[in-house]
Amino acid sequence: MLRLLLQVSLRNLFRSRINLLIGAIIFFYTLLLVVGGAMLDSLLGSMSRSIVGTVSGHIQLYSVTSRDPMSIWPTMGNEPDLSPMQDYQRVEGAISKLPNVKAVVPMGINGSLITSGNTVDLTLAELRGVVREEKENGKTAELEAERQSLKEHVRQIVRVLHTDLGRATEMETTEARDPEALAAVERASSDAFWQGFDEDPYGALEFLENKVAPQLPDGDLVPLRYVGTDLDGFAKSFDRMEIVDGQAVPPGRRGMLLSKFIYEQYLKLKTARRMDLIKEAVDTGALISTDPELQRYVHQNAQQTREILLQLDPLKSEQAVRALRASLGRSDGTLPELLSAFFAVTDDNFQARYAFFYKELAPLLQLYRLRVGDVLTITAFTRSGYTKSLNIPVWGTFRFKGLEKSPLAGNISLMDIMSFRELYGYLGADTSAEIQALKQEAGAQAVDRTHAEEELFGSGRKVVAEATPGLIDDKKAFPGTAANLRRKDLQQRVFDHAEISRGVVLNAAVILKDPSKLKQTLREVRELSDREHLGIYAVSWQDASGILGQLVMLARLVLYVAAFIIFVVAMVIINNAMMMATLRRTAEVGTMRAIGAQRPFVLTMVLSETLTLGVVFGAAGALLGAGIVGWVGAKGIRATADIMYFFFSGPRLYPHLSISNVIAAMGIVLVVSVVSTLYPAFLAARVPPVRAMQTDE
Repeated sequence: MLRLLLQVSLRNLFRSRINLLIGAIIFFYTLLLVVGGAMLDSLLGSMSRSIVGTVSGHIQLYSVTSRDPMSIWPTMGNEPDLSPMQDYQRVEGAISKLPNVKAVVPMGINGSLITSGNTVDLTLAELRGVVREEKENGKTAELEAERQSLKEHVRQIVRVLHTDLGRATEMETTEARDPEALAAVERASSDAFWQGFDEDPYGALEFLENKVAPQLPDGDLVPLRYVGTDLDGFAKSFDRMEIVDGQAVPPGRRGMLLSKFIYEQYLKLKTARRMDLIKEAVDTGALISTDPELQRYVHQNAQQTREILLQLDPLKSEQAVRALRASLGRSDGTLPELLSAFFAVTDDNFQARYAFFYKELAPLLQLYRLRVGDVLTITAFTRSGYTKSLNIPVWGTFRFKGLEKSPLAGNISLMDIMSFRELYGYLGADTSAEIQALKQEAGAQAVDRTHAEEELFGSGRKVVAEATPGLIDDKKAFPGTAANLRRKDLQQRVFDHAEISRGVVLNAAVILKDPSKLKQTLREVRELSDREHLGIYAVSWQDASGILGQLVMLARLVLYVAAFIIFVVAMVIINNAMMMATLRRTAEVGTMRAIGAQRPFVLTMVLSETLTLGVVFGAAGALLGAGIVGWVGAKGIRATADIMYFFFSGPRLYPHLSISNVIAAMGIVLVVSVVSTLYPAFLAARVPPVRAMQTDE
């Protein structure tokens, strides 16, 4: 019987156009499901690698008393309100014992705005440092030469500012009508001011810092989002992290690693950054002559040369003029004119001028407002809402391999968790020790609240010390505590793992040995928390990733909806086609019934023909789909936008086909075929034998 049904099905496979129509529908439906499923699975796999490999890990832990759910990339940039874990050390110890847990990394996420620095402020700070060193250690020929060079640099900055204000005066702008600003710049431009600089250097520096520097607002506010963590444990657990500049923060030390993306995007000289962006675009085949964005970069570089002029002292200015004249083939021209002409690049000369810029001009400039090794002052809002500032050394920059251009991965910097706790408003061991030392040295005493007024203002009060005017020498006033602890000792202190684990932790990343057992491990963590009363929530990387996790679910939903719509359309078309085919075969079916074929046989015959169509044309569609996925996977899909780097987990997405994609596609196609054929098959089975004799020959 099976052999007979198969022979009939194969004989009728290409017998009619209706069968070919049904086969074509099955073919394209299978092709779409195979290619679409493979692409979506590959995209979701790439996104999961990006999310898991940057910050989230496979599982995120946070306190059950938190007001908001955990979200690494929250909607609208609002950080979730998380309560600290009550006993992180116990949580870490318990979770680490689970068989599939590889590591538990403590974390906390916060944000701040930092300044990229003002050119005149930075130069004045260097000059003040030289003046201070001369006063403390005596004058030397080397210090004298450095001081004169810095003085000339400041004078050059004042000249640029004086020129700008002169132009503003001609244009009658608001700045031109500020008499105090004009008077300050006029005074700083005079020879008399600089002749008297050495007589009172601190007074002159104070005037320049307070009256002149604020008129050069070339410093930018840079958004800095950072993760406070055990930096050594983070580097060992997240293997996509790599150091680019400088070095990793030594284990247990305070410090910060800036994101290379932030470092290049916000802290690099704007002219140099725009040159880099033009270079990246040109290397990928873009043309300056046809790309409006590249033309805008060129125009900005040619017009906005002040940031370069402010960095060049007279000696460096002469070197730049000589180099630019030689490059442009000119024998005259001022530095501003030469810079404008140099940066007016075209497709023909860009590569040569780009190389010249980094070979000749870049060594004369400070390309980055913040250098590796500098101390960064971060001011952030604590959990209570007040501001807290902290000086943190920058040890280097880092990036996640394959995600160098991704804003999502690149907007996160790393900070040691001890510094994070202080910025977030929690007292660390050092701060507590300092407060106790200050209380003891100041003679502070506890006051009973019920007798506070009598204790503070009553007749029995004691005078601890008479107030005396003058400056406080913190080295004498607080020997061995504030002066040393808050400066060098605080940065040199090494913390062990026990100190890191005992403090405040807002959330923690769990890295698994076998990611395929995520659901099982997540269930084990939740059961352990309930059993041991750890007071934590455990969520998967998809739930913890916030809006990105929602995008993952949205992508799946879109695929399912599209598949369902195609399912319905295909089912209706196949059903109608089979109805037409059944009506045309009335005589054939009636004859079969007349010679003894039973209804079950007719029903099975129609269904088997449809199944044969589904298998043959579905297999052809799956085979072609596999070929398309394999071809695209070999070449890769290039990320054309920066945000796509995160979704692709690198510069290209390499789709791959799994056997589950083929099985699912074939299964769906066969179900659609059978369901669509059921009603026509029942109609065919009900055809009476007499219908064969009623038809015309």
